[in-house]
Parts: sequence; structure tokens; C-alpha cells
Amino acid sequence: MRIDGRATDEKRPVIITPGYAKYAEGSALVEVGETRVLCTATVENRVPPFLRDQAQGWVTAEYAMLPRSSKQRITREVTKGHPGGRTYEIQRLIGRSLRCVTDMRRLGERTITVDCDVIQADGGTRTAAITGGFVALALAVKKMRADALIGAGVLTDFLAATSVGMVEGRPVLDLNYAEDSQAEVDMNLIMTGSGKFVELQGTAERQPFDDEALMEMLRLGRLGAQQLIGMQREILGDL
Repeated sequence: MRIDGRATDEKRPVIITPGYAKYAEGSALVEVGETRVLCTATVENRVPPFLRDQAQGWVTAEYAMLPRSSKQRITREVTKGHPGGRTYEIQRLIGRSLRCVTDMRRLGERTITVDCDVIQADGGTRTAAITGGFVALALAVKKMRADALIGAGVLTDFLAATSVGMVEGRPVLDLNYAEDSQAEVDMNLIMTGSGKFVELQGTAERQPFDDEALMEMLRLGRLGAQQLIGMQREILGDL
């Protein structure tokens, strides 16, 4: 048994609440165990300078941890004048993952910004942000379709992310903070609804891992991602 009593292939309880924020074109609160992330999607009729007159849109993301999302207060990065390295890396990860399942030309000359704000952190904030961020993005796209601003086919597939790792020599699915802090291997998997990988981030924190361990972590990760995508399908229906 694991620290919280789960089996090695068992995810933490997951709740995705769509339409959580009143004013955003699309939003979702995603809860994975004790981790909670609010994801909102904003649509603007503009594109970055490098895409002007290119007849296509853009999807980007921003990520932040609220000051008391952890046991010790986190200083707001606005007071530092710029995002920290971890924040910058995570929001780039979220943005490029969402772009992998978005047809920019069908979006038109618009930018959708997906903001992911961590309300409470207990491991897996980036994977929760990607999973909830996709729901927020999809709801914004559905709203644009309902308003006859775009046609079908903007989103090409579902998208979800989860974590796996090696803890006490065993491959496990969906690490909480206590497990993540002692894991020998930490890996994040981002997958589409059709079962293709968008990105893999795997690091041996203490001990190297072999092919057998890698294949078992990939199996667990695929299982976890499919469960999350199943929840997304129930919320969103057809894309």
C-alpha cells in the first residue's frame, strides 16, 4: 500500500467542475486529490505580432501558484518583476500541449489564453493544469461555435496529463507531494484521446531506471490519462 492507501495503479480522486468562473469564455476547476487548479480561457480578437496577417490564431497559457497554495507563503512573482524559471517552463509546457490539439487556421486570427492558477498544491499541479486547461479551452471553443464565430474542427483531439514514478522501487500512478518528494523517478505524461504522446518528462531523481521500469510507468500513465479523458468526454461530449 502507498502512503495514502492507494494501489499502485490507482489515481487520486478527481473532480472536474466546468464553468466554474462566471466571466471567462471557458473555465474549469480541477481537483486531483488535495491539488486544486482553476483554469480559465480568454478569447481575444488579436494575435501576437509574429502571426499578423497569417490567417491563423494562437493558443497560449500562463501558470501561477497562489501565495498560500503551499504550506509556506509563496511570494507573488509580480513583485519580482518576472516569472521564475519553474513557472516559465510550466506555462510553456501547458501552451505547447494545448496547441498540439488545436487547428490554428480554423481558429482564425484570435488568441486564446488559458490561465492556470494553483489554489492548493499537493503534487501534480502541471498535469492537473493541462487536464483542466483543455476543458476550459474546449468550452471556449464551444462558445465561439455557438456564437457562429468559428466552424467545426478547431480542436483535433482530447488532451490530458498525469504523473507516474518509482517510489520505493515500485512504479506508481499519480504521485502526491509526499511521494514525489521521495521518488526515485518522476515522470509526467501528456497524451491525446487517440492514445498518442504529446510530451514525456522523465527524470531519475536518485537511481537510474531500466527499460522494464519505463514500460511499466508508460502503461500506468496511459491508464491514468485514459481515465481523465473519459471524464473530459462526459463533460464535453463531441468536440
